Amino acid sequence: MLYDKDIREPLFDYLEERYGKIRIIEEKQMGRSRADIVMVLPDEIAGIEIKSDADTYARLERQVKDYDRFFDRNYVVVGSTHAMHVGEHVPEYWGIISVEWLDERVDFYMIREAAQNPRVEMKWKIRILWRPELAHIQEICGMAKYGGKSKDFVREKIVERMPVEILNRLMSEELFERDYTEIGGRIEEFRGRRKGRG
Repeated sequence: MLYDKDIREPLFDYLEERYGKIRIIEEKQMGRSRADIVMVLPDEIAGIEIKSDADTYARLERQVKDYDRFFDRNYVVVGSTHAMHVGEHVPEYWGIISVEWLDERVDFYMIREAAQNPRVEMKWKIRILWRPELAHIQEICGMAKYGGKSKDFVREKIVERMPVEILNRLMSEELFERDYTEIGGRIEEFRGRRKGRG
C-alpha cells in the first residue's frame, strides 16, 4: 500500500521529467480546500490532488469545486486501488495519474492527460499571489499603485486591465521567482512603504 509520503518526492521527479520547467508549491490553501500540490508552468498553473491507497473520496467533490476555480488544469494522482474508479469522481477534463510499486520503486502512469479547465476564474486564480507579487505586476505593467486600497481592489484592477494570456505568464513568472526565505521581509517592507504614505 502506498501512502501520501511515499508518493510526493517520486511524483515531483516524474512531473519535472514530463513537463520540463516547473515549480512545485505544496499544501496551498484555496477556498475551503488545501491543494496538495500546485505545479507552476511557464504560462499556466495546475492543481494536483493526491489520493493514496489509504485515502477515500469523502472530500473529493468539494475539492474538485475549489480546484476548478483556481487552476488552469487539474490532476488527481491515485493509488492502484482507486485507478479504475476515480474517473467517476472527477470531471472528464481532469487528468488522472496512477501510482504503484513496480520493481522496488514508485512508478507513475498517465491514464488521462488534463485538458484546459473550463471553470477556472482569474479572480480566484490571482489570489495565489502575495501582495508584493501583485505590486510587481502593477509596476511591470505601468499600472497605478492604488495606495491604501485593499488587496481585493488591486486584484480586481489587475484582472480588469490585463489580457489573460499576459497575466497567466506574469503570474507564473512571479511564482517561479517566489523566495520563501525572503518573503516575510518583502511583505514588511511593502507594509512599511504603505504606512509611510498614509
